[in-house]
Amino acid sequence: MSIAPQPVQPSPEDESEPPARRQREERYRLAIQSVKDYAIFMLNPEGQVQTWNAGAEAIKGYTAEEIVGHSFSRFYTPEDVADGRPQRLLSVAARDGRVEDEGWRVRKDGTRFWADVVLTALRNESGKLLGFSKVTRDLTVRRGAEEALRQSEQRFRLLLQSVKDYAIFMLDPRGHVATWNTGATRIKGYLPEEIIGQHFSRFYLPEEVASGKCELELEVAVAEGRFEEEGWRLRKDGTRFWANVVLQPMWDLDGRLLGFAKVTRDLTDRRNAEAERLRLAQAQEAIRLRDEFLSIASHELKTPLSAILLQLQSLLHGSQSLEPKLRIKAERAYKGGERLTDLVETLLDVSRIATGKLALTPARFDLARSVGEVVDRFREQATKAGCELTLQLDESVTGEWDRLRVEQVVTNLLANALKYAAGTPVELAVRAEGDTAVLTVSDQGPGVPECERARIFGRFERAASIRHFGGMGLGLYVVQQIMEAHGGAVAIEGVAPHGARFIVTLPRAPRPAASEGKESAS
Repeated sequence: MSIAPQPVQPSPEDESEPPARRQREERYRLAIQSVKDYAIFMLNPEGQVQTWNAGAEAIKGYTAEEIVGHSFSRFYTPEDVADGRPQRLLSVAARDGRVEDEGWRVRKDGTRFWADVVLTALRNESGKLLGFSKVTRDLTVRRGAEEALRQSEQRFRLLLQSVKDYAIFMLDPRGHVATWNTGATRIKGYLPEEIIGQHFSRFYLPEEVASGKCELELEVAVAEGRFEEEGWRLRKDGTRFWANVVLQPMWDLDGRLLGFAKVTRDLTDRRNAEAERLRLAQAQEAIRLRDEFLSIASHELKTPLSAILLQLQSLLHGSQSLEPKLRIKAERAYKGGERLTDLVETLLDVSRIATGKLALTPARFDLARSVGEVVDRFREQATKAGCELTLQLDESVTGEWDRLRVEQVVTNLLANALKYAAGTPVELAVRAEGDTAVLTVSDQGPGVPECERARIFGRFERAASIRHFGGMGLGLYVVQQIMEAHGGAVAIEGVAPHGARFIVTLPRAPRPAASEGKESAS
């Protein structure tokens, strides 16, 4: 329990002091004694404690008997005492009349607390220093909260600064940049010192600035509490990027607008990816529609074309009295019809491949003999093209394949060689290499540049060097698909000094999974 100030002997003036004044001073003394949230006490000019209230006992832990008469320096930390801080504060208060200080103080039990201290010099009417009044408040809790808030704000600032995928910054109420994080520098290209204080309109396209878009965004954010959109924005170097922008107003406790928080994300890559996905989807749909058209058109053409060829064949073989000019025209029409039939069959094959309906009927046969028979059928055409056909065949290369499809591959490759390499030798070879059969078709024509060799096996693709020969660019695509259906492959390589060699490899034993999968798809 605290006690009142130590009693002193009354002076003659005290005895003559009016009772009312003494009563007021007693009430004042009692009021100070009852305060518990503040340590209120007096020091003599040398800094020794003279009075002690209940708040002082509660905050510092000393009773009046324990502390009155002792120097107030025992409330200070050892480092402050060594530095002379207590006496320095007394000197400042004596000189200036008052001094306020915040810092660590020490309780009786040695624990520290954060204190706000006000020292006031007390002087009589003649100006003589009588001592000091000292008011101390324990701010440990408040300081802890302030420190926690400061650390939280520091962590938040560090967090914002570390974010690189988002531009996060603040605008003042008029739209001028007030803060700038690392992500903003990375996305927009400006350093903080280049952009802070500048209006955020410099991130917008000139036509949008002229239309008042920036002011409208701020107005909408204030009116609705939030503004969000996606659109083009400008970097420092003038390039555009597609951005997602969120703008939110910030208010103080009195409802005054402090500014705006602005978060910008660069979505250019995502937008480009979405555009590419859309383009691919549209391209795939176009391919599907094209394949569907080719399939329908091919089927619709096949029946009347077959009828026309039969009529021409009957005309050519059933009448010996045709005039020479009419016979020549009929033969040309028949040959044109055959070429058109081949094209229709190729288109039908492309349609079957696209829909997974390319069926195989494997049977055992001799590839060497089959290739020889195909070559015999091309002898007349080779002579007209000025191509010398050479065959190098093993005695027997047997396996289980779809003979019709394999001969289609040989026919296609040989026909290409005679067309593109007219006037030069063409060589075919068949050999066995263990469990694999190898067919090669070599010519000395213009060849295919290495950079185009993979591309020419695509649909409607032809090497740039042979486009003037005509054709739809489907033959090699069909060849490749037939080989893959057999579990084989087709490749191309150059021939010195010029020309091309197509290399077909076929497993001599069928692949059940591959063949069954193709058949089931049909």
